[in-house]
Amino acid sequence: MKVVVGQGSCGIATGAKKTAGRFEQLIREKNLDIKVDITGCVGTCYLEPIVDIYSDDGSQTRYVKVKPEDVEHIVESHLVNGIVCEGQAISEEDRQFVEKQQRVVLRNCGVINPEDINEYISAEGYKAIEKVLQTMSPDDVIEEIKISGLRGRGGAGFPTWFKWKAAKSSPGKEKYLVCNADEGDPGAFMDRSVLEGDPHSLIEGMIIGGYAMGANEGVIYCRAEYPLAIKRLEIAMGQAREKGFLGKNILGSGFDFDIRIKAGAGAFVCGEETALIASLEGERGMPRLKPPFPAAKGYWQKPTNINNVETFANVPWIIYNGGAAFGSLGTEQSKGTKVFALAGKIKKGGLVEVPMGLTLRDVIFGIGGGIKNDKQFKAVQMGGPSGGCIPASLIDTPVTYEDINKTGAIVGSGGMIVMDEDTCMVDMARYFLNFTRDESCGKCNYCRIGTKRMLEILERITSGEGKDGDIELLEELAVKIKDGSLCGLGQTAPNPVLTTIKYFRNEYEDHIYHKRCTAKSCKALLTYDITDACRGCTLCAKKCPVGAITGTAKNVHVIDHEKCIKCGKCMESCKFNAIEKK
Repeated sequence: MKVVVGQGSCGIATGAKKTAGRFEQLIREKNLDIKVDITGCVGTCYLEPIVDIYSDDGSQTRYVKVKPEDVEHIVESHLVNGIVCEGQAISEEDRQFVEKQQRVVLRNCGVINPEDINEYISAEGYKAIEKVLQTMSPDDVIEEIKISGLRGRGGAGFPTWFKWKAAKSSPGKEKYLVCNADEGDPGAFMDRSVLEGDPHSLIEGMIIGGYAMGANEGVIYCRAEYPLAIKRLEIAMGQAREKGFLGKNILGSGFDFDIRIKAGAGAFVCGEETALIASLEGERGMPRLKPPFPAAKGYWQKPTNINNVETFANVPWIIYNGGAAFGSLGTEQSKGTKVFALAGKIKKGGLVEVPMGLTLRDVIFGIGGGIKNDKQFKAVQMGGPSGGCIPASLIDTPVTYEDINKTGAIVGSGGMIVMDEDTCMVDMARYFLNFTRDESCGKCNYCRIGTKRMLEILERITSGEGKDGDIELLEELAVKIKDGSLCGLGQTAPNPVLTTIKYFRNEYEDHIYHKRCTAKSCKALLTYDITDACRGCTLCAKKCPVGAITGTAKNVHVIDHEKCIKCGKCMESCKFNAIEKK
């Protein structure tokens, strides 16, 4: 019997280490011969901390939201007496969250111990690199990736085989392979989960990529805000070297390849290839003109290939199972599976991996369980700050690169931020533009100054000071920023604004012409009033921090709008639903 506690960042944040410690304490006190192990995030982040108990016959029981105070009952009932604690076990509905998925990238996350290479090997790990070194030429590998139809999972969706072939074809003996693990989109945590839960899949994918294009050195550029990911990568790399999968003469093949980690400072612009390369070289992360492309002149002006974590993590599965197996998933143009991070106003937040081609409805409602508190679905932001808002009317859009692009958004790295009826779309555009303004490297005038001017307009609109012509000015600035910016950050920064204007223009007009926030979200445009339903309990007056509410007991109270700071404390405290927000 074995106890496995999920210890990805999400699990640790909810107290998984304390839960694991309590299991260890009680197992030791009761002198039970049971091991307490760790694993990564299985994707059901909304159920953390998660504990899996494996019986000697291999059967698994999953317990969810396990706090330290719950452990004693589970130990006594399940570990000692063999009786499942039904009240704490995962429900059938929540079990479907994982069972409805088709997991390639996340195949080992939440299943194996990421700090034990033997568990990865027992899950067919490093079989792909053995196959490559024993039976395949570099051209064979690239052809297999071509057959699979794998496209870059970092945002642009560029064919992976083409980038690999370009780097292989570039002259020169010294070549580099770089993994972009600088996951910077708000609400995105796909790569982090792989790094923390299955680091060997990335390492194996990079070894195969290095062999295919003739590189002997790989670099993982990982954001410093991912300390657990870096720690587990370092452990995995050390174990891979000990087993002969990394370093000199890998598996006796004569092929040399090793990997090192570069911790980045978390600059969003370093998601762009040439900015990332500049940072690797010790320079400020700023993009360079292309061409030449990194495949010809990249890191230290040598041929370089850059893919993200999810792209590389697909490679071992593709090589081991065959490109045609991966290509049979998804659609004709968007093949394979894709990992998405569900965040925002969704019931079941976490990671899902599904074949490309499912609709947004399938993902958000079929797997994610729909909207919190059963409120009305309003929109989903895809592609992060580089993407756009897709309205409820397009919820049956298939999740493919082509179909999502038609909406004005992009698949991007896979973030899905779900919004309900209480979300102000103008304020959402302001939020993302504020992010890109802060993250602009400042090299391009249009990006540096243009995003600032757009943000100023959006701030005026959400504060009730919008004026006629603001919408048109935003559209004009957006076009110029897209056309005048050097890299993808500036070229895509206006997308959240353009898509919200396209689908929610009425909200912009309400803010500007009627000084009203449709979603009742923008504080500057709100007013609170007490209705005749007031029973004069005086609780709201006691809770008001600025004394804006007056009235006597058992009589209807009044709010002084001049004093009111619109904090909402009165509405939260009222037991009679007598306070109205307008």
